Amino acid sequence: MTVTLDKTKDQRLVHFGMSWQQFKLLQESFADSPGIRLAYYKGEIEILTLSPDHESISRMITGLLIVYFLNKNIEFNPLGSFTQEKEEEVSAQADESFAIGSSTATKPDLVVEVIFTSGSDRKLKRYQVLGVPEVWFWEDGLFRLYRLRESGYDRIERSAILPDLDIDLLARCVMMASKLEALKAFQQAIAQA
Repeated sequence: MTVTLDKTKDQRLVHFGMSWQQFKLLQESFADSPGIRLAYYKGEIEILTLSPDHESISRMITGLLIVYFLNKNIEFNPLGSFTQEKEEEVSAQADESFAIGSSTATKPDLVVEVIFTSGSDRKLKRYQVLGVPEVWFWEDGLFRLYRLRESGYDRIERSAILPDLDIDLLARCVMMASKLEALKAFQQAIAQA
């Protein structure tokens, strides 16, 4: 059987009923495969291939947030897509993640996920187990923000971690055709706020 992947689109495969040990073996076999993300949650394995558009949006969000941190003098550590795990229960790779207020912390305060396929509910469950305080989903040009509470994640309108950040401005700049113009417009708007 031959499987052909369309590298212009994100593609997602979910398989149920796998053990943590099986997941770790699968993870090892994909270790040298750029553009592929693996996740595990209670027997469910998700394999996601990332498109160039996905990666472009993800990197643009990071670039804009770095401009914000610089302009607001906020210390941070960009943790990227490192694998976060709770042994035997969950493994996740965010598109982008940040520790806020420290340049050395390795536990993210904020995770950003770019969604071109479904799966945001599953991702929230994973991040809840990992204890990530805030998760943002970018989908169809808009952000949905979630804050971790005792009972799970609640949808919020403004970031609790970055309360002065204009999320609508961030979303508009992510969608601008010229990345250079987007960064300039974002920086200018932040400086005037």
